[in-house]
Amino acid sequence: MVMRKVFGMAKSFFSMDIKAAIEKISRGTSEIISHEGLRKKLFDSAKHKRSLKVKAGFDPTAPDIHLGHVVLLRKLRQFQDLGHEVYFLIGDFTAQIGDPSGRDQLRTKMDPQVIAANAKTYKKQVFKVLDEKKTKVVFNNDWLGKLSSQDILELTTHSTVAQMLARSDFKKRFEDKKEISILEFIYPLLQGYDSVHLKADIELGGSDQKFNLLMGRQLQEIFKQEPQVVIMTPLLEGTDGVKKMSKSLGNYIGINEPPKEIFGKVMSVSDELMMRYYEVLTDCDLSEIKKLHPKEAKLRLAQILVSQFCGEKQAVEERANFESTYSQKQPKGIARMPLAEMPPTLIEMMVHTKLIVSKNEVRRLLKQRAISHNGQKLEREDWPVQKGVYQVGRTRFLELI
Repeated sequence: MVMRKVFGMAKSFFSMDIKAAIEKISRGTSEIISHEGLRKKLFDSAKHKRSLKVKAGFDPTAPDIHLGHVVLLRKLRQFQDLGHEVYFLIGDFTAQIGDPSGRDQLRTKMDPQVIAANAKTYKKQVFKVLDEKKTKVVFNNDWLGKLSSQDILELTTHSTVAQMLARSDFKKRFEDKKEISILEFIYPLLQGYDSVHLKADIELGGSDQKFNLLMGRQLQEIFKQEPQVVIMTPLLEGTDGVKKMSKSLGNYIGINEPPKEIFGKVMSVSDELMMRYYEVLTDCDLSEIKKLHPKEAKLRLAQILVSQFCGEKQAVEERANFESTYSQKQPKGIARMPLAEMPPTLIEMMVHTKLIVSKNEVRRLLKQRAISHNGQKLEREDWPVQKGVYQVGRTRFLELI
């Protein structure tokens, strides 16, 4: 009777641990396929003392990792902290094709040398988030590059043109009479085969990756493996608060940027976007953050992120520098105008508000790094206009609200 009671208590504590793990993993996700599958894998892992194989793939199409990537990297780190086996997969083979997810046109084929150079920077940057000792860095060229033409042909038999055209991005391109290459059809199959090769228990990816992630489950079943659980995270908006964070759009915050740049860029985001960043980029209690004044909350967020990527000492210094500089430079009675009435780009806005007399003058001042937004120096004339305080030189200020 006593043994049965002790066993019942142990089982109860065990269930509580699983529940806490699921709550932690679920925060900031957009979809999990499926919650029951995740619970079962975590339960079986603990029961048999076997760590799960958790995978996320990153095609090195650009040299920098930004906060959009960090959303996924943090999920990987959470699994590491729970004792599971994490595979950081660099898609040096698949990058030569280019992921068609969310694309409305053909990708340009990348130079393998550029891919290799980008991959090296990825390996250096990811350990600002992941535990290097607990991370297995793998390159999918190691197995995809060894597939024979016969193997590729066999892989293509496991999907149909109708299935491919059912995915939203391909469907839209087909309806708009935009080209789709046969190679792009093969991409999801290759990503799915990554999961087969690694025998992945769980795969993480952005919400735009759903088709590719489900292909992994499909192929695992065909290859007589237990299908992986798919965990998707939302696409993180950039500093403009509208479009997906992207270096090409100039709305990104790179984790390898100088701490001053990271701090200034975080301070430039809207209050609404700030809460999104808190949810997916920190472990902070959101109910407590909501009690703070928005300015204090944003300062704290910037400090947290700079601390994570540049160290606590640097984060404290940048906060002090930002507060002293911002409070000293911003005059009382600053002019304010509504953001809704502004043109979309920096150069147009500066002329429209008469803060600068001509576009040529804007370009000249940008080259001199004499224009800033919330303390962040601006360089691009097509930089997307956002809320906040703009400063030109030492004496001209404008706040968009």
